Amino acid sequence: MPSGTLGATSIDTHELRTFAEEVFEPLQRADQRRWAHAYLGALLCVPGKKTLQRLAKAVSPAPAAAHGLQQFINASPWDWGPVRRSLAHAVASQGLPRAWTVAELTIPKRGVHSVGVHRRFDAELGRTVNCQLAMGLFLAAEIGCVPVNWDLLLGESWCADQERRMRARIPASVTARPVWRHILDFAGDVAANPCLAGIPWALDLRRTADAGAVVEGLTRRGLDFVCEVSATEPVLPASAVAPTAGLGELMARSHMRQPQVVVRQAATGRLERLTVHFGEVRLPGRTGEPAGAPRVYRALARPAGVGRQGARYWITSLADWRAEEVLALARYAAAGELAVRDLGHFGVQDFEGRSFPGWHHHMTMASAAHAFARLHARGRALALAAPDSVCA
Repeated sequence: MPSGTLGATSIDTHELRTFAEEVFEPLQRADQRRWAHAYLGALLCVPGKKTLQRLAKAVSPAPAAAHGLQQFINASPWDWGPVRRSLAHAVASQGLPRAWTVAELTIPKRGVHSVGVHRRFDAELGRTVNCQLAMGLFLAAEIGCVPVNWDLLLGESWCADQERRMRARIPASVTARPVWRHILDFAGDVAANPCLAGIPWALDLRRTADAGAVVEGLTRRGLDFVCEVSATEPVLPASAVAPTAGLGELMARSHMRQPQVVVRQAATGRLERLTVHFGEVRLPGRTGEPAGAPRVYRALARPAGVGRQGARYWITSLADWRAEEVLALARYAAAGELAVRDLGHFGVQDFEGRSFPGWHHHMTMASAAHAFARLHARGRALALAAPDSVCA
């Protein structure tokens, strides 16, 4: 049985019911909440591919089950936004949150009718694939890294084609946006929620066009962050009049950096000593931005070393954090990419419908299944670790 599938015999039905009642409380109708609970349980129990037909059989052998799940996912007009916010609260309240991060998910597809499907070059596979491309917002916590929000990247071939939009039921408010804009839309949702806004962000922006827009967008929203950027990211020295230069070039200048030795635990478990450099930088001004004092950011550089990859660079708002704390937070930027590999066990690549609302409904349910599995695993681990006197 896949690691992501709990199996019908191992699920605590009371625990699942309690979780479902909390997460799906925003659904307005009782029948929607019942089908959500059923769909969630099926995602957790059915091994292998999570087609609607297989999920329906896990719910009930009666034909009404397939019809009910089909209606709930593809036809029912429930709003996934409040459910996802409820899911984020559930994870944050029980999972000891550490950081927000973002990762891409490639969903291979056959044909041209699934919403958002297009051909793109996949660097990991080394070839062009027919796929959907999604952006996920993940909450990295003690229980693991859990997706709590999703966006589907739609190009102009979808957004400018009214017939395609109508067929896929794409809302009028949805437009073609670059990756950095999707990240800031996630950030806006988080910033609007006081209970979640205090969790810092850890992002890998090395391949994101206009990483500076993300940095400044997070700052405007009052969110703390550490963002890894490329050596060529354009910056300015904080306290001097000088032309724009790449961050790597600027941090190579001895008068721009302050060395600091960091002792941390490597992936092997052994302690390692790193020399890192701190500096202060500004970002070049942008056309159309309101005038004001330029913001100063802290830059951190980790030089290349023996047995390590090349030099790496970060920009952070965390001016008072120690270097080892910033680097520890930065590690969460990879957590979303690692979690994506596990999400296949919860059906994120198995949605067979073609509509925009259906895709978002299914991804919401798959995210809830992943979160429950992580919380369930943590609960079992705590129970096994408890002294006998407590369990008695």
